[in-house]
Amino acid sequence: MSIFRRRSGAPSDSSPRTTRAESRAELVTLLTRPGCHLCDDARAVVARVAGELGVRWEEVDITSDPKLEAEYGEQIPVTFVDGRQHDFWRVDERRFRAALG
Repeated sequence: MSIFRRRSGAPSDSSPRTTRAESRAELVTLLTRPGCHLCDDARAVVARVAGELGVRWEEVDITSDPKLEAEYGEQIPVTFVDGRQHDFWRVDERRFRAALG
């Protein structure tokens, strides 16, 4: 089981509703591996946008964790926003910025 949550469908009726102002992201996680040129591109976008919006971000090298490598090795780079998978392979800046609130 991954420590990250994959995207899911619409929230259930019992899910708390939040407004745009309440839903600002708190943490972005970028899964990468050494020598990955797509990871370099993603890192640049994540660092710039997260920095502009004041959102914390971290980078995790999947080669340091066999479970992460097995689960995400073919998808890297993979971005997570507050533990939920947002994107893989490329980071679309406009979509990423919108996800961060």
